Amino acid sequence: MSAPPVGRTAEQAPGIDEVLERVRAGYERVGAQEAYDAVQAGEALLVDIRYAALREHDGLIPGALVVERNELEWRLDPRGSHRLPEATSHDLRVVVVCDEGYASSLAAESLHRLGLRRATDLVGGFQAWRAAGLPVTARAVGTAAPGVPGRQPTPGGQ
Repeated sequence: MSAPPVGRTAEQAPGIDEVLERVRAGYERVGAQEAYDAVQAGEALLVDIRYAALREHDGLIPGALVVERNELEWRLDPRGSHRLPEATSHDLRVVVVCDEGYASSLAAESLHRLGLRRATDLVGGFQAWRAAGLPVTARAVGTAAPGVPGRQPTPGGQ
């Protein structure tokens, strides 16, 4: 078990709600439609950090880059030796998507610490995206990921 922050007792350490509030105050979050429009205009990279079981159960966002949360910083740091080709610069607008918009806030803040100052996250996560009727594709076990030729999005849901 880790110790509370220096100078604080465990009772004085902030809870997760306070941490989220502080993190989210540092940048502007985006809604589902705004994220969709930015991606369609080529102005943002949508990054899905949900774990595999959720992606297989709920489906995928067509065109989203799937990066497991535990690899996010290594894959998106433009100076990193393990970066993805999409990690082109620190000016890249990244919209992080988790299931409901909590883990993605912490992930976006972590990307800020790497210098990705335009990183943000999707309010309400994948669930908000789907509820807004935006494109989602079902992914059967063993099929190729979105972006592979021949895969077509299913507008409005699975």
